[in-house]
Amino acid sequence: MSQETFEAIRESGVVAVLRGVDEGDPVAVTEALIAGGVDVVEVTADNADAPGTIRRLQSAVGDEATVGAGTVIDGATAQSVIAAGAEFVVSPSSHADVIATCNRHGTLVAPGIMTPTEAAEAYEQGADLVKVFPAKTVGPDHVAALRGPLSQIPFLPTGGVDPDNAGAFLEAGAVAVGAGSALVPGEAVANEDYDEITRRAERFREAVAEAREH
Repeated sequence: MSQETFEAIRESGVVAVLRGVDEGDPVAVTEALIAGGVDVVEVTADNADAPGTIRRLQSAVGDEATVGAGTVIDGATAQSVIAAGAEFVVSPSSHADVIATCNRHGTLVAPGIMTPTEAAEAYEQGADLVKVFPAKTVGPDHVAALRGPLSQIPFLPTGGVDPDNAGAFLEAGAVAVGAGSALVPGEAVANEDYDEITRRAERFREAVAEAREH
């Protein structure tokens, strides 16, 4: 694992999930997020050309942002996004070949889990973080309950996270949260309303700061 990548995620407190950004300008979207204080972005592998988008972002804002890939569910896809420059890989579920591929390349990997057994198994296989997904279904109390016996595992709740509940997840012990449409709404991307994306990023960062003061 890249400790630098892990620290970037923890420092940001928010991983912006960029799904469908190929329909707009992913560089402009990422620049808007950076302006709002969110400098970790995840390009989902179901984008039309995820490796190409990752390369574009690394070229344009690689010095200002940490760029990774999400929705990676097989080793071949993990290999392709890592080759394109992904600094971390996230999955909605846990796949041993994805974890192994990332470990082989020293790339941070965060598989998706829901139960204590899944979290422990993923971590034993080499996960660096585990993505609690979908987080909104179970809420912050579930993260706190997982953290009880599994305090050695860093958690990244994702799915239904917004500025109103992000702080609660962090207070429950999460290292950071992942956020998609609540942070980067498709309408704002389509309308090139980058100020709105910046405002949303600022709200998330405020929630993170408030939670960490407690």
